[in-house]
Amino acid sequence: MSVQRVGVVVHGGRPGAVAAADVVRRWCERQAVGCVAIDVWSQEELRRDAREEVGAAGSPDLIVTLGGDGTFLRGARLAAQNDALVLGVDLGTLGFLTEVPADDVECALDSVHRGQVNVEPRLMLTMRASCPLQLPEGMEALLRYGRGPALPPPSVRPECAVARDWGMALNVTALNDIVLEKLARDRQVSLGVYLAGRLLASYSADAVLVATPTGSTAYSFAAGGPVISPRADAIVFTPVAPHMAFNRSVVAAPDEAVALRVLGHSGRAAVSVDGQLRGVLDPGDWIGVYAAPQRLRVVRLGPTDFYGRLRERMRLTDAPATADADADITPMWPHTSPPPDDLAHLRLPPLPTHVD
Repeated sequence: MSVQRVGVVVHGGRPGAVAAADVVRRWCERQAVGCVAIDVWSQEELRRDAREEVGAAGSPDLIVTLGGDGTFLRGARLAAQNDALVLGVDLGTLGFLTEVPADDVECALDSVHRGQVNVEPRLMLTMRASCPLQLPEGMEALLRYGRGPALPPPSVRPECAVARDWGMALNVTALNDIVLEKLARDRQVSLGVYLAGRLLASYSADAVLVATPTGSTAYSFAAGGPVISPRADAIVFTPVAPHMAFNRSVVAAPDEAVALRVLGHSGRAAVSVDGQLRGVLDPGDWIGVYAAPQRLRVVRLGPTDFYGRLRERMRLTDAPATADADADITPMWPHTSPPPDDLAHLRLPPLPTHVD
């Protein structure tokens, strides 16, 4: 799995990320591998959609992100467009997505180049909409205040059929979530929520969100949603501050779409994809969110300890119960012998290398 071309996505506000990007470029020079900065813009420039970015970068087969989870999401948007691998270099503070510390980036690139890595597929979301997504006039100026320019409105996927009752397929993918939220602070958004084509309920809420297992530890978690293993195949619907007794998340199967219709008495609703505002819907408009046909291919240098990372990121080791005995270091099952036959199919921590 030799690398032919690397696209580098950098958090320009972190000196450590800029320094690590130089390490990536020097590695590419030594290996005679193409290297290009990607998803770069200035305040005076418009950002490009994923297809344009990937095409202008020469279709890299590896995207390296240098920053936190936000930078990783930028890279994931591009990698999904080209079915490229994505490697996250960690310079953040509370991330779940990045893989390696900045000091190890050169060793990580060597491993990828030799094919000595695991490739972890991650479920992503895409959508159809009743109309093209657009930002209202003047909103672009507000978005530029204190941050980069907004992404352009999603284009319609030309390979997908467009029909009045089925809407139009948009060229957009989300690794974390797709959110429909209120625009005005004093007016909640009113939505009809459909699962697998049937009306579940009508909600009046600050927002409703549809998340992947990867995104279950992001906005959905903050809104009270469940934590789901990123290896699971599921879609999570979570309401945010709903005005109704039923305020629970619903975990749907990956082939069950979640459709959100803005009701006639609602205010306008903003559509965000992985935290980026992509358009505004009027009453009567709708979006249908469902599993994307492709999976994001994430580079892992070894088996992923998602639950260990969860304990670390959420500071679960600070709980009073962890002060008792050796619960934080003793495994559920011993690591001194191979698992018995009835447990052999389970995903368990590997045996120590000195055990026969």
